[in-house]
Amino acid sequence: MSMSTNAVSKLCLMTGNANPELAAKIAKHIGVEIFDTFVGRFNNGESQVMIKDSIRAKDIFIVQPTSQPVNDNLMDLLIMADACKRASAHSITAVVPYYAYARQDRKTRGREPISAKLVANLMVAAGMNRVLTVDLHAGQIQGFFDIPVDHLKAAPVLANYFKGRNFGDDLVVVSPDLGGVTRARELADYLKAPIAIIEKRRPRPGEAEVMSIIGEVNGKVALMIDDIVDTAGSLCEGAKALKKLGAKQVIAACTHAVLSKNAVEKINNSDIEQLVITDTIALPPEKQSPKITVLSMAEAIGDVILNIQSHRSVSVLFK
Repeated sequence: MSMSTNAVSKLCLMTGNANPELAAKIAKHIGVEIFDTFVGRFNNGESQVMIKDSIRAKDIFIVQPTSQPVNDNLMDLLIMADACKRASAHSITAVVPYYAYARQDRKTRGREPISAKLVANLMVAAGMNRVLTVDLHAGQIQGFFDIPVDHLKAAPVLANYFKGRNFGDDLVVVSPDLGGVTRARELADYLKAPIAIIEKRRPRPGEAEVMSIIGEVNGKVALMIDDIVDTAGSLCEGAKALKKLGAKQVIAACTHAVLSKNAVEKINNSDIEQLVITDTIALPPEKQSPKITVLSMAEAIGDVILNIQSHRSVSVLFK
């Protein structure tokens, strides 16, 4: 995919400290250099941003998932945007593959914040003109913004990987809860496989208890699909239930690998044979495991950036 010389000269790709490896892959795919920008800390812990050269009239793309440490990475993104706005950038696009606070998208009880909306407000106030993100936990978060939001799905990337595994008619795609049925159906359509649904309840936040499974899993390769793997409790309990009901193999696929606390240890000791994730969140050495396979979203994100910069349709890339 090519761009005009003028469009290339105006494109400026920056990265914060959250996932510079992903930014480097995106830069390589679209054929640009990462702009020289310093993102660090003052002695008192405040974010410090220094843009080395002029960005006047440039179209800025800031690659910065708001992963752990969430608040530091979010603040760095906001301050980078403010620096670009004050340096007379033509436009600022936040490339946020993982959107933090997305699970706080509505009030479920009294006196709760809607933090996902607050983060959207902060991004717009900081000077963002556009947001590019991957697999929002709740699709309606797009409506929290009064600027364009390009919502890229990881399903095609995951599907291409699993098509190469040649599971044939043995595959069933499993949603780990009732809320994830649409996501499971989307992947199942790519793979031409049936779906099953795990019905569960959450006695406490971060804990899951499997109640029943809707669908046929006996003798099947069960592929659980979710957008986020955090403590891995839901996936591990789901895998145990699937095995009890006769699944011959359990695999999991998740876009965003938060993997907090002892999640990797849980996965290593679980019935999950393989966990396939993407690189929307950087996977540090201490969280790597022989069971974990990482797929890159760099080419998909890079193609969207090229289309945005060339004023071409983005939606065609989402089909």
